[in-house]
Amino acid sequence: MACSAQSLLLLPLILLISEAASLSHTPMLPKAAIFPVSKDSSTLQYVARVFMGESLDSVNLVVDLNGPLVWMAKSASQSPQPIKSCSLKCSMANSIRGGGAEYNPNSMTCTLLAENTISRMSKSGYLSEDMMAMEFWDGIRSSSFAKSEKFLFLSSPKLLLKGLAHDARGMLGLGDSRISLPSQFSTTFGFFERKFSVCLSPKKGAVFLGGNPFESQISSSMMFTPLISKKSEGYYIDVSSIKVSGKKLALHQKGSLGAKISTTVPYTTFESKIYAGFVESYVSAAVSMNLSRVQSVAPFEVCFSSKHMENVPSIDLVLQSELVKWRIDGENSMVVVSDEVMCLGFLDGGVNPRDSIVVGGYQIEDHLLEFNLGNSMLGFASLLKGEKKCSDFEAADRESW
Repeated sequence: MACSAQSLLLLPLILLISEAASLSHTPMLPKAAIFPVSKDSSTLQYVARVFMGESLDSVNLVVDLNGPLVWMAKSASQSPQPIKSCSLKCSMANSIRGGGAEYNPNSMTCTLLAENTISRMSKSGYLSEDMMAMEFWDGIRSSSFAKSEKFLFLSSPKLLLKGLAHDARGMLGLGDSRISLPSQFSTTFGFFERKFSVCLSPKKGAVFLGGNPFESQISSSMMFTPLISKKSEGYYIDVSSIKVSGKKLALHQKGSLGAKISTTVPYTTFESKIYAGFVESYVSAAVSMNLSRVQSVAPFEVCFSSKHMENVPSIDLVLQSELVKWRIDGENSMVVVSDEVMCLGFLDGGVNPRDSIVVGGYQIEDHLLEFNLGNSMLGFASLLKGEKKCSDFEAADRESW
């Protein structure tokens, strides 16, 4: 069936400005949109809260940093509008790497493949659009809300929810596809930069689209490294070397390694040959600092007595030069498993994994990660020693809308 020529229009937008903002004669443009995030204690997944549908029901979605789209299982209170297979919106979805849209001769709706990156299960669903509301931040506080009338997402079968936090209804894709949340946000609200930030913690945090509340506090300490392209979907950085307490590991590999950053992997993983050298180097450094190794506690291989844990070996992912490194201190490297035992929060990723290095959620916590999609750069800074942490973020109450 031939598609008629169409123009892709900006999605309708309704701004609900707060009472304080309405007093100003010169309206201020918001600095960012904010999605509050909490950590599910049983699955260790990071769950964002969004508001969808005509009644703006609260919906929990697992944050998938590399996901190409937002997908969710339909609820009885939702009435999303399906997208036709012969449309520009379906063509946009077709650009997703690794599984695009396809023509469905029976319903003529845009059919799309979505992946649950926790269970590795993939299922087809229908590309749909519905209303989404989001909270705005004006540089001082959360002061306004916006409704995107025609937000694109995949309406998926409930079977795809297997493995997600029990109250989650899908996944919030933050990847660099044309229909991911950051891309749709950038298209709809044209006055924002094409970037987003992630700030996670063991309790609560947030995803910021556009700017973020920490920019003025950490501008001098933030480091930047290029985001590199790989055959698979996702955000990758080059790791030229790994150091433990300043000592470089022998990786026995020419060139740098592509490290994937993930919010769906709880702990950082190294492929087996890297992991073995890493563990040997870490244990040697820890013993020299009077740490006592104890029996392993699953899923961790390397554990220590909690005594004398004031100082632990530092871990550095050295990036494009010795001056640019991602330092992982004790708060992000050691996991408390009991009052007496702490374990190294790094796991063996296997002999031939999809990615040699995956930087997991625990190592990301209380770091601000800024993904600039305009210039393909990652900015990162630790908030552990600052006055404000990711867990200090407070979302506005929906009752105040």
